[in-house]
Amino acid sequence: MSVWEWAGDIAPVCKEHRLTLGEGGTPLVRSFRIGPSTGLSNLYFKLESSNPTGSYKDRFAAVAISEMRARGRSRCVATSSGNTGAALAAYCAAAGMTCEVAVVETAPAGKLLQMLAYGATLARIRGFGLDAEITRRSFDAARSRGNAPDAALQISAYHYSPVGMSGVQTIAYEIARQLPAGIDHVFVCAGGGGLTLAVARGFGHLAATGRLLRPPTIECVQPEGNATIAGPLQRGAMRAEAVECTTSVSGLQVPSVIDGDETLAACRRSRGTGHLVTDAEVWAVQARLAREEGIFCEPAAAVPLAGALRAAAAKAVRPDAVIVCLVTGSGFKDTPSAERMAIGRELRVVEVSEYERCISNE
Repeated sequence: MSVWEWAGDIAPVCKEHRLTLGEGGTPLVRSFRIGPSTGLSNLYFKLESSNPTGSYKDRFAAVAISEMRARGRSRCVATSSGNTGAALAAYCAAAGMTCEVAVVETAPAGKLLQMLAYGATLARIRGFGLDAEITRRSFDAARSRGNAPDAALQISAYHYSPVGMSGVQTIAYEIARQLPAGIDHVFVCAGGGGLTLAVARGFGHLAATGRLLRPPTIECVQPEGNATIAGPLQRGAMRAEAVECTTSVSGLQVPSVIDGDETLAACRRSRGTGHLVTDAEVWAVQARLAREEGIFCEPAAAVPLAGALRAAAAKAVRPDAVIVCLVTGSGFKDTPSAERMAIGRELRVVEVSEYERCISNE
């Protein structure tokens, strides 16, 4: 499996330049416990955490780096909160390219180590991802570096890298194939909005080409501390809004608009709206996914389900609606959040005699 299965539906790249590490073809699994316990009888999870570097960003990197190969570029310049950088670094390593990544100040150590392991060069910028002006300046500086003749700028947003983002649309193509009887809602987390927009455009493309009769409603979910898109959607506003980011959910700390206006419009066209969740809700849902579904994800990947559960509690979705929540990244990428889930769980070294006594007492 790879994104190139959908070569006719994404940005064109000559076959000899296409690169793949086996991205895409991710599982869609039905909820075992959370759905039934909350009255949602058709709740599904799209496990993007099973991609080669552990997130959906591999779909982006596969197309972006392949297109760079086709153009004869050898140096990738990127910005990232973690997952984009890890994906680009991996695909650059496979392509024999160099990779330079400007990372947000709060990027988890696990993601930084992953990038470094692939050979990327990193610059961690104070205030990037938290302050809208510093974030804008960081993007502008990256754009300048990416304008060099041997380089290309790769940021996982349509505003900067529409070719790479066409690869992310394959998520929608796969979900439509996996649920041929139809989908009512797809809940997607948003930082700058690119993922949500890609999913909406993917379903829209299938509908426009006659392969999908009824596209699903696209629901945009954000932490309350980064309500650039979901908040304006809820209020009926026509444009996204820059904010001062206060959420601790790594990966969704994008205080500037980026793809926000287009995302807002796409959600509204699909009859979708915005959903805001607290950081505390995200931590709780992340733990529930691990303990009730066996799904080990990073906090951002729990945001869509947190939004779906809020919508269900408010009776904004039917109990029998077919609902898909994207699980965007692996829990191995954010060690502090995994440690948070393990608080109160004792782990100590015991003598073998003590272990033997435990067995005999059972």
